[in-house]
Amino acid sequence: MDSSLTHRFVDVNGVGLHIAEQGQGPLVLLLHGWPESWYSWRHQFEALAAAGYRVVAPDQRGYARSEQPPDIASYTLLHLVGDVIALIEELGEEQAIVMGHDWGAPVAWTAAMLRPDKVRAVAGLSIPPILPGGMVPPSITRTQYGEGFYQVYFQRPGVADAEFARDIPGSFRRLLVGASGDNPLAREPRPLVVPEGLGLLDTMPASPALPAWLTEGDIQAYAEDFALHGEQAFTGAFNWYRNIERNNELLAPFRGRGIDVPALYVVGDRDMVTALSPPDGGSSLSEIFRGQGGSGHPLSAVAPQLHEVVVLQGCGHWTQQERPAEVNAALLAFLARVDGSASR
Repeated sequence: MDSSLTHRFVDVNGVGLHIAEQGQGPLVLLLHGWPESWYSWRHQFEALAAAGYRVVAPDQRGYARSEQPPDIASYTLLHLVGDVIALIEELGEEQAIVMGHDWGAPVAWTAAMLRPDKVRAVAGLSIPPILPGGMVPPSITRTQYGEGFYQVYFQRPGVADAEFARDIPGSFRRLLVGASGDNPLAREPRPLVVPEGLGLLDTMPASPALPAWLTEGDIQAYAEDFALHGEQAFTGAFNWYRNIERNNELLAPFRGRGIDVPALYVVGDRDMVTALSPPDGGSSLSEIFRGQGGSGHPLSAVAPQLHEVVVLQGCGHWTQQERPAEVNAALLAFLARVDGSASR
């Protein structure tokens, strides 16, 4: 890591958030996914800072070194978008380019939808813009994939929490390898379903060897930060899932709104997300994403200023960790398009 990368804590909407930051210039916020932290963007800081940007990645509420509000209802998309807007202001900025991976993507997409005055451009990795609620609610996914669908499985408070907290390093090892493009099963992406009587981690056997993009030090970095919350190590993260239904209810007034700022979407062709079908039962995302595209891509109906859809061949769910060079190139090209120059 470059020595200019710094860490500190800020108070955002009454929640203490840990942030990592590097560089000077226009603000770029990097929002991690589940169950990650600022560390998932470790390969992006130096590249974006060198291009002339101030790069900030928080541990979002409930995750890693940041505080965990005890109320499940404190993790709605409105709370999470509120954190993004308040963080921009806390950092002394008027606007930001917001980039999110996995759960961070719905936060980024929704922030761009609700506050285009604050979010001047947006990039999502893995999760496409499913507006207005961010994700398809369990009332629909359980009918599509059954009670074992992982997002439905996560709805039961305490169950997945205990499963993941029993062996925190082991949980990260199984999940990071299991959902990567290096897992042989990822060659044919399919919805993640937990068999009855088992846990999610049982579907991802421990690998004796790590893929080249992942080290024991990486696993330890995640594990040490999550262990700060003890038996509740993953509870804050799971509470995001426990608000999917509520998100769709709260954001119903915005149904039909799109994203009015420049947008970028990046996805791996072995990402389990691409096996999911939209709520209308149409083509799976893998069918939609077979070809790259910009303004003519189906997502341009939601994001008319869609710059590009970047499909990473052989890449699984952990896009910016599995393919840092390719992701950095895509992000820098997008920034150059937004600001007119790759270097400021």
